[in-house]
Amino acid sequence: MEKSYEVRVMKPGEVDLALSWAEQEGWNPGIHDGECFYRIDPSGFFIAETGGKPVATAVVANYSSEFSFGGLFIVHPEYRGKGAGTCISRHAMAHAGTRNLGIDGVLAMQPKYAERDGFIFAYRNKRFEGRGGGDVPEGLVPGREVSFREIDRFDRDHFPAPRSPFLEAWLSQADSRTLVEFGKDGSVAGFGTIRTCFSGFKIGPLFAGGPEAADRLYRGLAAYAPGLPVFLDVPEPNRDGILLAARYGMELVFETARMYTRNVPDLPLREIFGVTSFEMG
Repeated sequence: MEKSYEVRVMKPGEVDLALSWAEQEGWNPGIHDGECFYRIDPSGFFIAETGGKPVATAVVANYSSEFSFGGLFIVHPEYRGKGAGTCISRHAMAHAGTRNLGIDGVLAMQPKYAERDGFIFAYRNKRFEGRGGGDVPEGLVPGREVSFREIDRFDRDHFPAPRSPFLEAWLSQADSRTLVEFGKDGSVAGFGTIRTCFSGFKIGPLFAGGPEAADRLYRGLAAYAPGLPVFLDVPEPNRDGILLAARYGMELVFETARMYTRNVPDLPLREIFGVTSFEMG
């Protein structure tokens, strides 16, 4: 017999609950992800309860009037198969309205997302794990020394919607490093961030105009974590990104299905060497 659930908007401190559940699921979020995610759309963070007990979480963050991204869809193991997931999923997806909603879904759930919610498969994202170390290549500039507007302008060509408030928080979070590559014309040719996670470090985003810039940025970011686990989430269509991971001995450890409800955004995937996060796109 299915229980009845109340779905409400999370309070700021409850985002940490969702992240702790994500860590228990092995998703390994960043330790400061919650405060950055919350900048996007605080009204899109949901929690389902029964008898005052939290049983499920979900986020559908509206980046703009046309685009949303969803993540942290987690049902407490004790309540799986009892309707909590369907309840909070419907509530969260309604928050997107008519927007194109993107997700990075677990592969096993891909058919259900397609049949139940109408998601369209775009491509797989592949998570690779390696080890940090090495030196920072000459010429890379710390993000704090670069105008945020310049980085934000480059980011807008590589994400389906403007995300300045989130990106500003992401680039300035504690326990992280952001590096920027400049082209010969003096404009931003790529940038990347590495952040501390519950286990090791993740590089994301890693956006670059070409494989050489991506390689330099990867090496500079990996140097932040000498001898420690480093993860990189590469869109499968970016063959140069797959080759980059192989070049540094990274091993495939996880995959997701990138899916959308309305259409697949026209993004330069050949320049996306590292996804920002599976939770928020």
